[in-house]
Amino acid sequence: DSEVEHLLEESLLVRGKAYCPYSKFPVGAALLTEDGSLVLGCNVENASYGLTLCAERVAICNAVSQGHRKFKAIVITAEMEDKFLGPCGACRQTLAEFGLNWEVYLSKPNKKYFKTTVSKLIPDSFSPDTVKFL
Repeated sequence: DSEVEHLLEESLLVRGKAYCPYSKFPVGAALLTEDGSLVLGCNVENASYGLTLCAERVAICNAVSQGHRKFKAIVITAEMEDKFLGPCGACRQTLAEFGLNWEVYLSKPNKKYFKTTVSKLIPDSFSPDTVKFL
């Protein structure tokens, strides 16, 4: 569909902006908000590896800073020769913070993709629905 195609293109473009001098492993993310806005993110590495930010979390943080809290889909583009690359655990938890029933497309630079959902990436998740506030 044209919406997914557009997200694939944008994810690929922002992947080219990644700051990854250590791993040489660029990743791009294109996030579609519930109101149809597009928010992008790419990985930003740091000499202190633990401070590296993944593309998915950069996109989510950019979206939140723009006032978005509800998402429809995210495309994550990275290159793994023979398989699709899923988000790391921290990114899966960050995605789950904003709902379990939205689409995740794991994409390669050739635009081939695998469609899944946040709930499938992090089953039995710890999410806001899990936490009971007083």
